[in-house]
Amino acid sequence: MSSGEFQSLEECLEKHIPQPELAEVKRILFGKPVEAIEIPTAAAALGKNGDFEIKAYKINAAAEELRKPRSVRTGIIQHKIVLPTTAPVKEQRDAILERVGRIAEAAALCGVNVLCFQEAWNMPFAFCTREKQPWCEFAEDAETGPTTQFVQKLARQFGMVILSPILERDGVHGDTLWNTTVVVGTSGNVIGKTRKNHIPRVGDFNESTYYMEGNTGHKVFNTKFGKIAINICYGRHHPQNWLMYGINGAEMVFNPSATIGGLSEPLWPIEARNAAIANSYFTFAINRVGTEIFPNEFTSADGKPAHRDFGHFYGSSYAAAPDGSRTPGLSRTNDGLLVTEIDLNLCRQAKDNWGFRMTQRLDLYAESLTKAIKPDYKPDVVDENL
Repeated sequence: MSSGEFQSLEECLEKHIPQPELAEVKRILFGKPVEAIEIPTAAAALGKNGDFEIKAYKINAAAEELRKPRSVRTGIIQHKIVLPTTAPVKEQRDAILERVGRIAEAAALCGVNVLCFQEAWNMPFAFCTREKQPWCEFAEDAETGPTTQFVQKLARQFGMVILSPILERDGVHGDTLWNTTVVVGTSGNVIGKTRKNHIPRVGDFNESTYYMEGNTGHKVFNTKFGKIAINICYGRHHPQNWLMYGINGAEMVFNPSATIGGLSEPLWPIEARNAAIANSYFTFAINRVGTEIFPNEFTSADGKPAHRDFGHFYGSSYAAAPDGSRTPGLSRTNDGLLVTEIDLNLCRQAKDNWGFRMTQRLDLYAESLTKAIKPDYKPDVVDENL
């Protein structure tokens, strides 16, 4: 069985492990059980007719006497490209917009308040090719481009906050490219944008051929549904990146990504979940799905023959909570929508229970890191006298 045919870890566990052992395995692997939510009939019909799966769960917080629940329904979408990468650029983009628009409609029927798409969702993940044309033509203005206009229409129609990760063309600064997420409010207003802080240089992941590290810092967007941050793709490998979003007050951090099985899959279920625990907020890991074939062969600096595909994007998108619990993931092979109803009160409850924020000693690490970045820094290593 190829990696592209394996549907999901959860499906495998349920197929091969009987109860009551299965419940214990899930408790150890995934934390406290999450509650399944009934999917509205109309949304389920859209999923069936449109060939995308819908999963829906609820992560509860403890009832409090002085605070009402702060319930938010989040949605994350993973999907394949629709047309071959040889099709005209506009046709490729418009086909993806149409496809994701239908999934967004299902999200609206499920009552989603905040919706996030995958990294560079409106195009193939062509950065592995290191070719500039035609892929740079997918770049657009973050505030006025056609994808943002499409998302604005969806946000107004469905009353959602939508997070739209795109390849940005910065016309103000010499047509520079950035890997950017645009945050659109419920009235269709562009609340702001944030750029990718960490750029990979690992084999095919040499994205600095196209864009460099972002310059927007660790923005948190205070929306009507809560405080939202976006940690784009490779930033999930950097604990300090997650940390700063928490320091700036984020309650939900979305991680739109594009990553393949042979490279990162063992890390995938760990990193966003660990960040949720360490920083006492909710995290949402979103990966694209499928295998994208490009017109020309390219190499990966690994001594292997040239090839025309980057590898299998394994989906498996999931949500994690500050108490360490998480939802099951979406499929490794199919388009899908994951709906998660969360109670933001759990963020403070986790801080009270574990005290991670109280005990994190920022002063200690600020002092140590200030020393570590200096050219004359000497590591604090004590040698054994032999």
